[in-house]
Amino acid sequence: MSILPFDDRDGFIWLNGELREWRSSNLHILTHALHYGSAVFEGERVYNKKVYKLAEHTDRLFYSAEVLDIKIPFTKEEINEATYLAISANSIEDGYVRPIVWRGSDMMGVSGKGTKANVAIAVWPWPSYFSPESKMNGIKLDISKWRRPSPETAPVFAKAAGLYMICTLSHHDAQQKGLDDSLLLDWRGRVAEATGANIFFTINGEIHTPEPDCFLDGITRRTVIELAKSNNYKVIERIIMPEEMADADECFLTGTAAEVTPVGSIANYNFKPAEITESLITAYDIEVGKTKD
Repeated sequence: MSILPFDDRDGFIWLNGELREWRSSNLHILTHALHYGSAVFEGERVYNKKVYKLAEHTDRLFYSAEVLDIKIPFTKEEINEATYLAISANSIEDGYVRPIVWRGSDMMGVSGKGTKANVAIAVWPWPSYFSPESKMNGIKLDISKWRRPSPETAPVFAKAAGLYMICTLSHHDAQQKGLDDSLLLDWRGRVAEATGANIFFTINGEIHTPEPDCFLDGITRRTVIELAKSNNYKVIERIIMPEEMADADECFLTGTAAEVTPVGSIANYNFKPAEITESLITAYDIEVGKTKD
């Protein structure tokens, strides 16, 4: 199935306070964010014309901007209103929202002080993040050679554009091996997360997930933990070493794009999607008000 390039589509993007025609929503080649990665963003889902946990996502967008010393020139309320304006303008019922904030082209150099911040919100229809065939049987992951950095070396708790290059490289390596995604360890060799999603394992009927001490404590991650506890599952957040995956029965990813996605294998470790994963997929679909196919 062919996919339209993202710069050549019909529709509108909200850009710096107004709706712009999709194809003309551009930026200059000397934009600071393009050269130095000074951008933060969010990924949000629209279900039945409603953005799931919009306020929480907007809060995190502002937090990430603050960490990168970027002042967003709009209020949170204005961003939330603009989100729904973009959804309506593009007639989206079920889709994906990408708000992004970046330093512009007022000056060029490592320092971005005095550079104007720009804000855009794009919305488009969104299919399954992984192919239906892969998701049904559990997706296959590699273990990446790239590591999640220490909090002393990068702003790891911000959803910052520059931090995703190791995710891109890891995903490329997995695809070249015919796999769906990669698991990243952290700088200490502990299990961290996938390239764009948090990870969970089930061991002896309990759910285990890594402590988010050097990566995003995802909004979907927190939602699924709440759903699991409400369904009487014990959830344990702890240090997980790679060799412990041999003890796990089930494994799944969580994220705005991935939702709850079963994992069939990670390198030489194999899992079988079963009761716990299936129950949380159902619980999450009900929670977000997902439209059934």
